[in-house]
Formats: sequence, structure tokens, C-alpha cells
Amino acid sequence: MQELVLHAGHEHPNLIWVLVPSLLTFIAGLGIGTFSERTREWIHSQTEPSSE
Repeated sequence: MQELVLHAGHEHPNLIWVLVPSLLTFIAGLGIGTFSERTREWIHSQTEPSSE
């Protein structure tokens, strides 16, 4: 049972193919979250008619 608990998967030969996309997805999520408010404001300013 202890071997099962301590197994972290680092012996897996294709672990890099799991870790790299996961890390890239996490970084992309951080970037989208950071700039989402700016993007939302820019889109709303483009679609709203001017009050002139």
C-alpha cells in the first residue's frame, strides 16, 4: 500500500507530454484572467453606439 501512496508518476516515460500542455494551459488561463477585464471593456466600447 505504501508504494501506491508514494508513487508520484515520475517514472512514467511520457510524463513530459502531460506536464508541458498542463503548464501551458495554466499559464494561458492566468493570461486570459489577467487581461479579461481589459478585453471586455474594449469589446463593449466598440459595440456601444456613441452618445453624440
